[in-house]
Amino acid sequence: MDLFSRSWSALRAAVAATPDEDFERPSGCAGWLVRDLVCHLVIDAQDVLITLVTPAGTEPTADAVTYWDLVEPPTGEDPLDALIPRLAAAYGEPRWLEFHLDDVGSAAGRAAGLADPALRVRTKDRVLTAGDYLSAYVLEWTLHHLDLIAHLPSAAGPPADTLTAARAALESIAGTRFPAALSDADALRIGTGRRAPSDAERAAMGDLAGRLPFVLG
Repeated sequence: MDLFSRSWSALRAAVAATPDEDFERPSGCAGWLVRDLVCHLVIDAQDVLITLVTPAGTEPTADAVTYWDLVEPPTGEDPLDALIPRLAAAYGEPRWLEFHLDDVGSAAGRAAGLADPALRVRTKDRVLTAGDYLSAYVLEWTLHHLDLIAHLPSAAGPPADTLTAARAALESIAGTRFPAALSDADALRIGTGRRAPSDAERAAMGDLAGRLPFVLG
């Protein structure tokens, strides 16, 4: 629960510190500008709020790791992926997008802090505890924080402990470990296909390189 709050607070703070002109820069999500990514974060925050008030009366069917599926890389044909840039553009000035994220994002953060970790919730046709659900989102927030700053070299990155937790989660999902020489941020970016490995990195990964990327859905 603490890592959820740390990762989410750090991401929202990084968005708030982003100059207006940088909203038109590319993000680390292929095909999305920074403004599109921020719009996606608004929807993510709404999902957190919805899930935390959708209790389930059955036993959990997933945990923080099995919440995630490994899926095929996006083709750009998903209707929601195409909708995000249109929604983001409709905000016009970045301040309105920032305001909406701060409003809904703050509420999601408060709801997470008030949630009983043992509460069973339902989302994505799965039942899991609120604690596991929020733990799963540490990976989401950390990856998107890396996406936010991908082309903003002066921006603050994710906290070190959330990077470490996100790497461990990805390794559990993929059922493998990345070379220790890779930083947590590089392991996350390379592992999820956000950047290609260098020749040296590919050689260090050995057979693992042929399994990349691990795309989460």
